[in-house]
Amino acid sequence: MHLILVSDRMATAKTVTLTPRLLLALGLGFMALVLAGAVAFSWLTVRFRLPLVQDLVLAVQRQETQKTQDFLRENLNVMAARLGDMQAQMLHLDAMGERLSVLAGMKSGEKSGDKVTPAAIGKGGQGGPLLPVSVQEAGIHSAEELQRELERMSTLVDQRVDYMRTLENQLMDRRIRQVLLPTSLPIQGSGVGSGFGVRADPIAGVSAMHEGVDFSAEVGTPVVSAAGGVVVEADRHPQYGNLIEIDHGNGFTTRYAHLSKIGVRSGQLVKRGQLIAASGNTGRSTGPHLHFEVRYQGVAQNPARFLQQGSQVASRR
Repeated sequence: MHLILVSDRMATAKTVTLTPRLLLALGLGFMALVLAGAVAFSWLTVRFRLPLVQDLVLAVQRQETQKTQDFLRENLNVMAARLGDMQAQMLHLDAMGERLSVLAGMKSGEKSGDKVTPAAIGKGGQGGPLLPVSVQEAGIHSAEELQRELERMSTLVDQRVDYMRTLENQLMDRRIRQVLLPTSLPIQGSGVGSGFGVRADPIAGVSAMHEGVDFSAEVGTPVVSAAGGVVVEADRHPQYGNLIEIDHGNGFTTRYAHLSKIGVRSGQLVKRGQLIAASGNTGRSTGPHLHFEVRYQGVAQNPARFLQQGSQVASRR
């Protein structure tokens, strides 16, 4: 590129050639000049503390600080709202824990290990309208206070979880006992012909131990399982006649004797109240009836004790 410079005073012309090297040098010089000016301005600002520049810097700092505070406040309010939700849920868990503790048979205020039950923490009914509050209204003025409150709530939640697990285990144990203990009548609409204990044997006429209960019933009356379990025997017996024996676990078994018909097989899983046979007059028997036994660890127990529990449970329902 060629530039022609004309002088009015000397009436002469001069030609300047702009080469790429010259343009690069001019550009670098301009950038260096700008940089030097910026450094000089910064030095003068710090050295002489120019009010205008200081005001601009302070204004920018205030804006940034305000934005940060607004952001933190909004987040704290959101976290405080979540904390309020957690507290409401804790009240709900306390009420539910109180009801479950009654069902599980635990006394109000009873401890589970080192944990205090919800009944011991907060007693009496609670309620009212939901009125969300801000962080300041909730008495929380900093992120540190909120963090401490959240940690406290986390500890309380852990306590509730441990307590609920204890209740769950107790309720599960109770449920298993109710399902597996032979507390249901094995036959309906039948009177007791002979109870448990020593009696005069109806055939030999001598005193003998009667290890079950005899229910008077016509031949063919439905017989059901007194509890859930596994059939361990379903066959003919020289004295019991047609016999079914069911293992209910935890050492408990039941026997159903003198049957006219067997409706299950050995190894079959049966439920409480499931039809398993029909009453009859087989084996060592003087007439149609159902002989029912309850055994624990092989030792005969009085079936009336278990059947009584079943009638009490049914009456509470």
